[in-house]
Order: sequence, then structure tokens, then C-alpha cells
Amino acid sequence: MKIRARLVAVALATGTTAWAQTQGVSKTEIVIGTIQDLSGPIAAFGKQVRQGMVLRVDELNEQGGINGRKLVLKVEDSAYDPKRAVLSAQKLVNQDKIFMMVGHIGTAQNIATFPVLFTKNIVNFFPVSAGREMFEAPNEGLKYAFAPTYYEGLKIAVPRLVKEKNAQKVCSLYQDDDYGLEVQKGAEDGLKAIGMSMLEKTTYKRGATDFSSQMQKLAASQCDLVVLGTIIRETIGAITTARRMNFNPTFLAAGAAYTELIHKLGGPAVNGLYATMFAQQPYMDEPSQPIRFWATKYHTKFGDEPSVYSIYGYNAVDVFAKAATQAGAGLSTESFVKAMNTMKVPADIFGTAEMTFSATKRLGTTAARLSQIQDGRWKVVSPYFN
Repeated sequence: MKIRARLVAVALATGTTAWAQTQGVSKTEIVIGTIQDLSGPIAAFGKQVRQGMVLRVDELNEQGGINGRKLVLKVEDSAYDPKRAVLSAQKLVNQDKIFMMVGHIGTAQNIATFPVLFTKNIVNFFPVSAGREMFEAPNEGLKYAFAPTYYEGLKIAVPRLVKEKNAQKVCSLYQDDDYGLEVQKGAEDGLKAIGMSMLEKTTYKRGATDFSSQMQKLAASQCDLVVLGTIIRETIGAITTARRMNFNPTFLAAGAAYTELIHKLGGPAVNGLYATMFAQQPYMDEPSQPIRFWATKYHTKFGDEPSVYSIYGYNAVDVFAKAATQAGAGLSTESFVKAMNTMKVPADIFGTAEMTFSATKRLGTTAARLSQIQDGRWKVVSPYFN
């Protein structure tokens, strides 16, 4: 009986694996899923990622698809809530039968969905998050990430700005979740490397709109460099509140705040803000002709100006398609992973660094840059560092 039970267990496990390998792949279609914030605090980002993905999906399908298969994109809304992200992942995996999760936004949201994906052998591909959990163990065999980590970016950028600005009192404001903790840890380790420590730190809950108490605390400590583990509204709200108090330190944000929405919505108050970044903001009047052409195509399709988050979505689908094409007609999780493990993605028109992957390297690159808002526009102010 014990031997029979073991054989049944093996058969079930083998059947599950085979199902997971072929789920979402038919003779005519490849179904991928994504989870975005379409109604919560970073809905502007989610909309841009989704539109970037749709643009590349439509281009690929117009060109004949991937090895003759059309690409189908299923989109769910998490409202930036990890619990809703889990429900969305369950729907995509169990009802929509997706082959892969692509471009899911949010650190805490991605982490919450991992059990849903990995028990079905589904890859989490190019999440829009720079958390280390997006490519590190456990389950690193089913993870591929593109974004230089919040941790590494801040670990290097903080000492650079401390030296450049001769900062003496470094403080922080960060979101009280996995994302914010990554930013905070990077900043603290960067300071430790130069013999300094964080003078003061304060947090806020996801979706907060009032930052008066936090800014009063940092102003009272006379902080001259403030690291922000914030996103859109929180970045603007924190800096605007500080300016009203005549509290004007150097502000440095993580890459999650690198978006044109900061200066469009924040106005003159956010001038001078620094942020770590990867791909370049695609302004419609960008001097680069290839970027202008791409931005015009995006604007024509959606009626919106693109952002760097549009690029993240576009590139996620683009690299997925490259790997799926290389995997051949017999597309499966295993053939996709094999293709990705030899993948080299060259630098693109948006200034992103070259990405390489292997069986032991699931993060495309660690290279990041610094940009600053000058006269209401992001300007790249450093070369790549890693």
C-alpha cells in the first residue's frame, strides 16, 4: 500500500508539472497575465505599464506573433493591495490559465503572489519592482528581473550625494512595507560604508496623504539629506509639506519615484529632487529621434504621453517575446527558462544598460544612474554605477 501510495503521488506530481508546462500555450495562442494597480494609489503607474505592454503585444501580433502564435494579454487590478493581488493571481492562474506572469507591479504585491505562481511552475517575469526578492532565492529558478534593486541603487547613491552635498545629517521617510524597507536598508548600508549612520527615520502607511508629523520630525532634527522610500503622491506630498515649513534638505528618492508625474503634479516644489533610475524618461520633445518616434506612436495609440513605466511594460513584453521565440515551437516553462539562461539583451534606445542572464544570474543588470528634476524636467546627472 505504501509503494502504491508513493506511485500515485509521483504520478500526480508529474501530471501537475506537465500541465503547468503547457498551460497557456496552444497551437494558436500564448496567454500571459499581468497585475497592475488600476484603481489604487499608484494607478497612474499601473495604467502606463499596461499601455506599454499592450503596445508591444499589438506590434508583435501585427508582425505574426511568436512562432506563429498570437500573444494574448490578461490584465487584473490589485489596487496596490497585496491581498487583492493574490486573488488576481488566483484568477489568472486557475481561470485564465496563463502561461506566465509578466510585468506585475509592486514589491509586496509580487511577493504575496509567489506561492500561487510557483506551486504551478509559473515564471514571474520582469516584475515592475526593484526588490531583491524578485530574483533571489527561494524559487529563483522561476524568477527573472530587469530593474537594478532599490537596495543597491540607494547603497551607492547615498554616499555619492553625501560627498557631493557635504551632508552631515542624513534622515529618511519610507513606506511601511517591503518596498520601503528595501530603500531604507540600502540607504543605511550605504551610510555604514562611509562611517555614518541614519540620524532620524520615519515611516508612513501605504496610501497616506498627510506628512506633516513626519516632516516636522525631520525638520526638528535639522536633516540636510532626506532619503525617500516613496512613490508618486507621497513624494510630492512629503516635499511640498517640507517646503511649506521652509525645510529644504536635499531629497533623494528611489527609482519608484522616477516618473514625469512627479514634476507634472508637484510643480516647482519638487525641483532639485534626485532619484535613482534605469531607463530614460521618454519626453515627446526628446532630442533623440528614436525616442521621439516611439513616444509619438504611443501617444497616437493611447492619447497619453508615455512615461518610464510605459517603457517598463513595453520592454517586459519585448524580452518575453525574444525568449519565447528562442524557445521554439515547443514552448514550455523548461524551454523558456533554457532560452533565458543564455539571453543577452543589448542596450536600447531608452538608455538602459545591457542585460545578461544565466542559470545563476536572474537579474539582468545592477547598473543604475542618478537623475534630477531641473526646471520641471528630469535630467540624467550621472553615468551608470554598480
